Amino acid sequence: MKRTLTALALTIAATGASAQQMEHTTGLERGGQIGSAETFTGTVFVAPVFGGNMNDVSAGEVTFMPGARSAWHTHPIGQYLVVTAGTGWYQEEGQPKQIMRTGDVVFAPADVNHWHGATDSTSVTHYAIQAAEDGSAVTWGELVTDEEYNGD
Repeated sequence: MKRTLTALALTIAATGASAQQMEHTTGLERGGQIGSAETFTGTVFVAPVFGGNMNDVSAGEVTFMPGARSAWHTHPIGQYLVVTAGTGWYQEEGQPKQIMRTGDVVFAPADVNHWHGATDSTSVTHYAIQAAEDGSAVTWGELVTDEEYNGD
């Protein structure tokens, strides 16, 4: 009996000492916004998924309408793209553009200059997951030109 009471007391104390709780947010609560014309071409909707509460790792759900794309950019730690709907393109500087489809995961290593977005006729949605270094998760470059976007 004494052992049972001790175990119960330790369990209650451990539960009370734990200040961490699971968190649940809805898409409506997280909101989103149209992507800036300084960093995107075309219609792009960017919605946060989670912020930097896990060692500066953040994620956004990004939807590109047909013809829309990001500007050239790099990430100091790298970036994962998890395609959740549609078909899109991505391109590493100096390489041919590649296709990405629902279910694909694309990894851009640290400091690799690249862009990603929809194809010219389909939309695409992906989660963009990246970590910050010294408070920054991305360095934006020039907008992707129509010639670069439409090229191979």
